[in-house]
Amino acid sequence: MKSRRAEIRRETAETRIHLRLRIDGHGRATVRTGIPFFDHMLDLFARHSRVDLDLECQGDLEVDAHHTVEDCGLALGQAFCQALGDRRGIRRYGTGFDPRNPFTGEAYVPMDECLARCVIDFSGRPYLVWRGMDGHAYRRLTLEERTQDMSSAFRFGLAKEFFQAFANEARCNLHLELLYGEEPHHIVEALFKAFARAVDEACRRDPRLRGQVPSTKGTLTS
Repeated sequence: MKSRRAEIRRETAETRIHLRLRIDGHGRATVRTGIPFFDHMLDLFARHSRVDLDLECQGDLEVDAHHTVEDCGLALGQAFCQALGDRRGIRRYGTGFDPRNPFTGEAYVPMDECLARCVIDFSGRPYLVWRGMDGHAYRRLTLEERTQDMSSAFRFGLAKEFFQAFANEARCNLHLELLYGEEPHHIVEALFKAFARAVDEACRRDPRLRGQVPSTKGTLTS
């Protein structure tokens, strides 16, 4: 069976990125972006989606973390698009796990007081729906939150930029929603874990399809 791998090199005046992805992996990651909290999120994404990910980014962090976070999202999306190829035989939709009903096509993940949901469709049609978090992106930070790497180098609003970039380049329909939660670290971690679970399920091969494209249109790439 063909190994689903990709290697991306991306260089601009703002970032230099080298990324290697293996979809059918073991959840191993080596990530160096210069932003410890972001490294942590990408590491747990790999662990919970069961992909192998090597990513190194040298970005203009003296300016801001925005370019690094967004460009890593672009590179990761490009890698998934490349590794999935024509998307034959994949489940296409993220099925994840909902404790109330395990067949709804959604991935629910709790993180202490938070509950996040992710639904994904590798449809070839890029779109991001981001619900329940705008108030957190612009609220006044506490002194404790300002001293955390998550809310300084990795501001809360950067999570949306990462997922938008991924959706654009992976050409997927990505819905992320915070059902409830307060602490910014917990919210972002729950989102990344739900995202990982949905990606894992959507990328799995379905033997019932026998290598066919899971679309009545006959293609998921054009």
